[in-house]
Amino acid sequence: MAGDASKALQAGAWTRNWSRQGVRLTALAVLAAVTLLAFMTLGVEADWAFVLQHRGTKALTMLVVACALGMSTVVFQTVTHNTILTPAVMGLDALYLFLQAVLVLVLGSVGVVQLGLLPKYGLEIVLMVALSVGLMRWLFTGHASSLHLMLLVGMVMGILFRSMTSFAMRMIDPNEFATLQDRMFANFNTIHTQLLLPSLVVLALGTAFFWRRRHVLDVLALGRDAAVNLGVHYQRQVLQLLVVMCAMVAISTALVGPVTFFGLLVANMAYQWMGTRRHAWVLPAVVLWGCVLLLAGQVVLERVLGFNSALSVVVEFVGGLVFIYLLMRKGKQ
Repeated sequence: MAGDASKALQAGAWTRNWSRQGVRLTALAVLAAVTLLAFMTLGVEADWAFVLQHRGTKALTMLVVACALGMSTVVFQTVTHNTILTPAVMGLDALYLFLQAVLVLVLGSVGVVQLGLLPKYGLEIVLMVALSVGLMRWLFTGHASSLHLMLLVGMVMGILFRSMTSFAMRMIDPNEFATLQDRMFANFNTIHTQLLLPSLVVLALGTAFFWRRRHVLDVLALGRDAAVNLGVHYQRQVLQLLVVMCAMVAISTALVGPVTFFGLLVANMAYQWMGTRRHAWVLPAVVLWGCVLLLAGQVVLERVLGFNSALSVVVEFVGGLVFIYLLMRKGKQ
């Protein structure tokens, strides 16, 4: 009888938690739908077909960025067992900037245009994934498990790539510098529609992979020893997750440019909102929060403040403040 009563209490608690988290996720989905509706309709005075097509393309791009960076950051933090780390901190954005500088230096602005968007897009993704996976394999499958060492290596790699970028920029013809400067910052206004389809394909595959591994991620969050004791092939699972994570970060960066702290911001918002670390709830929540922030931020900046290209700056500023706050709170524990 006591055992039956205990099982009944556990089942009741599980049902209440499921109901509470389901309500929170539903409310977040409604908020995302409202922001999408506002983004698509506010300020439209004429030629609805053109405006909706243009804004629809922009909204789809924001969805790609929200999914790719949000889920990748959650997976990265699960693997590293720390909520103040983000893939961008490890120097991926600096690597992207270095690639842009090298392409303009070697090929010139005319050569970059002649190279074509799709070959350039593919080259950026392959190089970013190859180099970042090599770095992360050393960091997370060896003995380098110190948080300070991870941050130090990421900072050193970022400084190295930025220094080489600065050196390459000094060698670039001044007339071609404007071509490079446009690629140095994230831009949600100039969207290359021909890159959306391959980005969506990679995003769909990566999202499906993460969702199928959501229970494995729950086990990995318990720590390496616990995961191994529960039958998880730790090294193989971590490497697979890192490869997919790097590909997701690469498509977002290649599509709009580097957004360093966006993933950190939406991931911690998802943790706080859902009140759980179970990936079945956190993964959809981080995507929805990403869409809400990008769409609502764009609406406020464009329709209220009258700005056109300041969204990435605001996101980076707020995300940087969140990173500093989390780092200081971590140091006090």
